[in-house]
Amino acid sequence: MRKWLYLPAAISLISYSVSLQAQGLAQNNISADNAKALATRSASSPPKPLTESSDYSIAPDDVLIIDVWKEPEISRTVPVRRDGKISLPLLNDVQAAGLTPTQLSAEIVEKLRATVIHPQVTVIVAQMSSQRIYILGQVNRGGAYPLVPDMTAVQALSIAGGLTPFAKRKKIHIMRTENGETKMLPVNYQEVVNGRQSQQNIQLKPGDTIVVP
Repeated sequence: MRKWLYLPAAISLISYSVSLQAQGLAQNNISADNAKALATRSASSPPKPLTESSDYSIAPDDVLIIDVWKEPEISRTVPVRRDGKISLPLLNDVQAAGLTPTQLSAEIVEKLRATVIHPQVTVIVAQMSSQRIYILGQVNRGGAYPLVPDMTAVQALSIAGGLTPFAKRKKIHIMRTENGETKMLPVNYQEVVNGRQSQQNIQLKPGDTIVVP
């Protein structure tokens, strides 16, 4: 008799389990549909370009990312050659040096119109190798280095491996040429790293030469 009393409860439990499974499948289907919709919207709109300096002029040895929307066989990362040109499929050589990223993008769009319908091109400067600084004297790795945005004298010296034991830490200077005139900017390394004379931790500009006597 007791077995028959338990039977309705078992049937209710099975029905509740089936209901939960059905709800789970429905939610999974909704999630899949949402993901599919998002993917469709993403595919239907071009990628947004990264922010670029509107007045930066591309120069030889820079590295550029050329992104042609929906044309992966044309899109690529290319260096700017010494002659100021880049090479792209369908276009061969394109003059890049002296142009801003926006101007080069417009130039590539114009050249692609003959073979690509409504071309959309984004040009990103991935590496500004043309903007260099130079470090000479009593450092562990002297030479030419790419200028990173907002790089200071102390940061540059750390990239060069730091100072040698013979370096005159209080007599470091930066040679900077502006308007045809060479200036000597003092950097008292000892004071700067001790938290004093922070104004001497000068922000570097392209072409600066750090001399460590």
